[in-house]
Amino acid sequence: MARAVEGVLGDELEAGMVVVKYGHGGTLQKTKVLEGNHPDPDQGGYESTQRILAFLQENLQKNDLLLVVISGGGSALLPAPVSAITFKEKQEASALLLRSEATIQEINTIRKHLSRVKGGQLLNYTQGAEVITLLLSDVVGDDLASIASGPTNPDPTTFSQCMEIIYRYGLEKKIPQSVLKHLKSGAAGTPGSEETPKPGDPRFERVHNVIVGCNMQALEAAAEKARQLGFSPLILSSSITGNTADVALTHVAIARQALETGDPIHPPCCVISGGETTVRMTGTGKGGRNQEFALWCAREIANWSHSRVLFASVGSDGTDGPTDAAGALASPETARRARERNLSIQDSLDRNDSYHFFAELGDLIMTGPTLTNVMDLRFILIGS
Repeated sequence: MARAVEGVLGDELEAGMVVVKYGHGGTLQKTKVLEGNHPDPDQGGYESTQRILAFLQENLQKNDLLLVVISGGGSALLPAPVSAITFKEKQEASALLLRSEATIQEINTIRKHLSRVKGGQLLNYTQGAEVITLLLSDVVGDDLASIASGPTNPDPTTFSQCMEIIYRYGLEKKIPQSVLKHLKSGAAGTPGSEETPKPGDPRFERVHNVIVGCNMQALEAAAEKARQLGFSPLILSSSITGNTADVALTHVAIARQALETGDPIHPPCCVISGGETTVRMTGTGKGGRNQEFALWCAREIANWSHSRVLFASVGSDGTDGPTDAAGALASPETARRARERNLSIQDSLDRNDSYHFFAELGDLIMTGPTLTNVMDLRFILIGS
């Protein structure tokens, strides 16, 4: 995104600074590229955020135009905790939330209330300059307030909602007590615990948020490619959320019906869906929601006699969770090949160890960094 801005503006661009995931950077002409970790924020991201905030305060004036380029992952890459908690405590809270069953919207609600920049608060550092924010959406429904936790967008969420989320997932005894105290103080309206700026706040009068890419665009491009390859495409939805196992079982049911009845689409076909699911953590293995999806599919189709069906799921950024794989693929042959290598699908599911399972079979999908992020894409490919 920063490279595109440099290409369009040329000499009109004064200077820039961006933070990206490790290994996803490059050299630009006028924009300094910093790095941090994702999905768990780290010291590199924290220090990069401090540099960006200092850059804004030192260089911006009210009559300037600031272009803010944001993609999914910004919540982790732009960490700036409120003064009431330490960065380490925010790291602990973030890790706990990511490993819970909370949705990304719920996670971002809490992130915004633990941050100095999220939930519209980046505007506290822009000196009143006019702001155009260009966004690649990685959230269901393309909610501006949720993409990277909405640093330049009004925040409709509240401290009280944060507490509801904490109790909903039983996190009150697990989350750092300083974090819990801060959220409770905000919910109680304690002086010094300022709410995030809400819709109608005058700070947003000179702010323009524009979505330039989203999951549906990726699904439509995939559908067109499937058509070129001779498969009839069917896009289910770009808004699929929920537990990864449940989503996998639904996709298996759709494939079974297509094979047996030709509904909802007749083979050869490519069924495509998008969105972002969550994983119920029961083990300490390595993997991501896309690899977990493929592993659940492998379990459910282990006894299928049909050999002309393939399931795949990938993260559009080229990385699935804390792994170097974009995702994985599964077919009715997966279970047989696993048995030959003494691999247990159920054991791998119990340990959430989908990465090592598919690595052993050579069925990880490795794309490398794509330098974009518009959520996940899932495929069911059925031959004639």
